[in-house]
Amino acid sequence: MDAAYLAARCRLVDEALDRFLPKPKTRPATIHEAMRYSLFAGGKRLRPILCLAAAEACGGSVESALPPAAAVECLHTYTLVHDDLPCMDDDDLRRGMPTCHVKYGEGIAVLTGDALLTIAFEILAQTPASARYGVGAYVTELAVASGSRHLIGGQVLDLEGEGSDVLLTPAQLRYLHESKTAALLTASIRLGGMTANATPAKLAALTDYGQALGLAFQVIDDILDVTQTSEKLGKSAGKDVAAAKSTYPALFGLEKSRKEAARLTKKAHDALKPFAKKGERLHEIADYLLDREY
Repeated sequence: MDAAYLAARCRLVDEALDRFLPKPKTRPATIHEAMRYSLFAGGKRLRPILCLAAAEACGGSVESALPPAAAVECLHTYTLVHDDLPCMDDDDLRRGMPTCHVKYGEGIAVLTGDALLTIAFEILAQTPASARYGVGAYVTELAVASGSRHLIGGQVLDLEGEGSDVLLTPAQLRYLHESKTAALLTASIRLGGMTANATPAKLAALTDYGQALGLAFQVIDDILDVTQTSEKLGKSAGKDVAAAKSTYPALFGLEKSRKEAARLTKKAHDALKPFAKKGERLHEIADYLLDREY
């Protein structure tokens, strides 16, 4: 993967987020500072970059895809702020920085997550309509992916499976990750395609790509939690094992988990056939995620 491409896309997304968010001194300043602290603490900007790459693969413009790209990053960051709370994963490190509740207190952290979730839809509503998809379609796409049947539902399953003596079955674990990780990642990709007026066939191909890539991403995440240090990851390593969480390495071991990540990545590549050369960036991102170390 071209590091210059990733860096340039990160800058583009960060500039858009800076434009869309209230300035840090806007009253009440505490919440706007906390929102920006959580958003600009680092991060790979994977979901917005995938959104922009999907738009390009369908022949659309990066400019039209910037509002949904920024929206999915706000929504993703809200999930991290809430996941880190003492009542959830109880983590004090995120992206190499103190978590929001450590810096601002639990009450402000809850409200920061709420504010990021809310502004995500305010930003998304500014996306230009394409011939096939209007603002209603964009909002529905993100709302369904992040609601009780997908992202939030996945977090519920995650909480219910924590500390249990009995590991989830492979089918249950897959369902959890399809809900918690793959759903938002897939919605990010689909939104990019929708801004480019993707045909139903191309949108279906992007969906297949996103679902396979989202699962592969989570398998790698599970592996890295076991194999990497907190310094490398920018968050607390080894927490899955400590919390007795059901993960791919816990169910299958490291070697089988790596093979599963490679299999899912190949499936993501195969889904991109309808895009030919235009899907090149999406191919590169899939390989980059498979080989990542944090």
